[in-house]
Amino acid sequence: MQSTQKIALVTGGSRGLGRNSALALSRKGFDVIITYYSQKDEADKVVQEIEANGRKAAALQLNTGDVSSFDAFVGRLLSVLKEKWNREQIDCFINNAGFGIHTPITETTEEQFDSLMNVHLKGVFFLSQKLYPHIADNGRVVNVSTGLTRFVIEGFGAYSAMKGAIEVLTKYMAKEWGKRGIRVNVVAPGATATDFGGGAVRDNQQMRDYVASNVALGRVAEADDIGGVVASLCTEEMGWVNGTRIEVSGGQML
Repeated sequence: MQSTQKIALVTGGSRGLGRNSALALSRKGFDVIITYYSQKDEADKVVQEIEANGRKAAALQLNTGDVSSFDAFVGRLLSVLKEKWNREQIDCFINNAGFGIHTPITETTEEQFDSLMNVHLKGVFFLSQKLYPHIADNGRVVNVSTGLTRFVIEGFGAYSAMKGAIEVLTKYMAKEWGKRGIRVNVVAPGATATDFGGGAVRDNQQMRDYVASNVALGRVAEADDIGGVVASLCTEEMGWVNGTRIEVSGGQML
């Protein structure tokens, strides 16, 4: 018998905001499939944590910057869905996987630019395209952007430009995919203390102090401040929110 259990897919779910979003989804009653790039051990720990919350989980390897690998990934995803849930579709898709490069525009190399584009824009575009047939009607998509599309911290020009494109893409996805009742929104976190960007916000006290001084609530964000918002966008309570950018920054640089 086919399962009616809600299933979410979170890319980059082995660490940071992706991990926190996956756990928050499990606490809201979702079963969760995460992807990881290289940290299989960390991904397996997240699976165990989700299962400890009473939900089913699975982890699949994926390089979100390699579009040529997406067909094979979708094949693996469908196999896991069939095997664990007797399903062919997911209900919620979180485009979270990513990394940061902190380099002035004048010093950014073409290689750096391309690596950012492949993961943050091209990968998101084509992975979403490949998964569209496998998202259930009335499903949810949450893309992840950054507060840096609204305020500016020098050195994040290339990264933030990709995220700005994602914010525009989100509106187009919401418009085109709304025909099937699929809601698409984008979450824009402020500076958060994770291992993102080499852990600069988490580990550099000078950076933490600078960020905190520019946040209305007086501190840097932790992953726990972000994941619950992502998970909430997959629930019925947020069902009329669509094509919207939600900044989760504590009021950074107001």
